[in-house]
Amino acid sequence: MNSGTGHQGRGVPTGPAERVLLVWDAPNMDMSLGSLLGARPTSAYRPRFDAVGRWLLDLAGTEAEAEACVFTNVAPGSIEIVRPWVEALRNVGFAVFAKPKTSDDSDVDDDMLAHIDLRSGEGRLRHVVVASGDGRAFKEPLEKLVEGGTDVTVIGFREYAGFAQASEVISFLDLEDMDGVFREPLPRVSLDTLPDEGAWLPPFRSLRSLLERR
Repeated sequence: MNSGTGHQGRGVPTGPAERVLLVWDAPNMDMSLGSLLGARPTSAYRPRFDAVGRWLLDLAGTEAEAEACVFTNVAPGSIEIVRPWVEALRNVGFAVFAKPKTSDDSDVDDDMLAHIDLRSGEGRLRHVVVASGDGRAFKEPLEKLVEGGTDVTVIGFREYAGFAQASEVISFLDLEDMDGVFREPLPRVSLDTLPDEGAWLPPFRSLRSLLERR
């Protein structure tokens, strides 16, 4: 028994800080947003990652380390288009995992889950935030994390994240409910949110596209 060290640990951390981890599924989130809008998003309807980062820091508080990661595919010929976006993310403080899009199966789901497993294995993962509506890939692994004592939140669009909203253990936050993430309100008229006076539901693509698919 060492009686001479009792005072030395006062005020000194006994180990590394807890971690709050955000993993953002860029292919899925881009597809969901495009489907929601019925078109490629303009700058007014693209999420502001600085606002997402501030939200994550607030969630982590002063006691935990916040880590934000975006996972994306890079299609052939798109490097110069993707590069400014990737550099902007890194400048905000996000890490980016980029993977070549060599086939339809070149998604990033497994890479996201591997990174979550890596951080979970370190034993100090307090909270995982997943930006994705892909219940097939994430529902079971995320519910297992909750069983192990890690809080889990899914952020995304309520129209495409039914698995999280239906779960009894996963929390869900609509991205538009996060302060400052969108410069303008999203045009989210759907059959579930029709006003009393009715509303137009615009086509998802030009009628002329029928000629292109023959």
